[in-house]
Amino acid sequence: MSIFLEKLLSICSDDISLCKGNKLPSVYHNYPLAHDLINLLNKRNGFYGFESALHVFPFETVGDEIGLIDWNENSLWIDCYDNLAHNAIFFAEDLFGGQFCIKENGIYAFDPETGSFDYLAQDIDEWCKTILEDYDVLTGYPLANAWQKRHGSIPVGHRLVPKMPFVAGGEYESDNLYLEKSTVAMKARAHIALQIRDIPDGSNIQLKLIDKH
Repeated sequence: MSIFLEKLLSICSDDISLCKGNKLPSVYHNYPLAHDLINLLNKRNGFYGFESALHVFPFETVGDEIGLIDWNENSLWIDCYDNLAHNAIFFAEDLFGGQFCIKENGIYAFDPETGSFDYLAQDIDEWCKTILEDYDVLTGYPLANAWQKRHGSIPVGHRLVPKMPFVAGGEYESDNLYLEKSTVAMKARAHIALQIRDIPDGSNIQLKLIDKH
């Protein structure tokens, strides 16, 4: 086990699922880092870190804990982004539902409000190093701490998402966050991403938001 993976696991929760020896479906074998992902999940099959700000999906669904295979079913939320969210294996998320995923040439962060991918690391080991070095920003830990002090623990299957979208100027503060089921939040924010995908940077935007109620 690499030093960075070992350090990350040492400060995170126990396995979400106790199943080991998992294998990815053949459709994922085209990704060079698929073996890295299986290695990670066989060491710790899903876990939480930084007061639940970081959530790594277990391989399989366990009760209300959705698993990696089900989370990556196109029909669950990925197709809501049209073609923006295809060609990736989503394996973890931050406090706000921002996704960490494997693509053909490395590990990326996926912004659910814009549908954009940003390169983070060349492999799981470097991803762990990157998370450890910048967890405040990459996981949302400070807001996870502040919000849960006021409202209690974040339930399984939920994330904290902005009342006013970040892309529309919403603040990264507790008062702008509400608790939402992860799948519902991803579908709602796909609606935002599709509205702005062809708008040039710096342009004024008028978003039509889905009523969360």
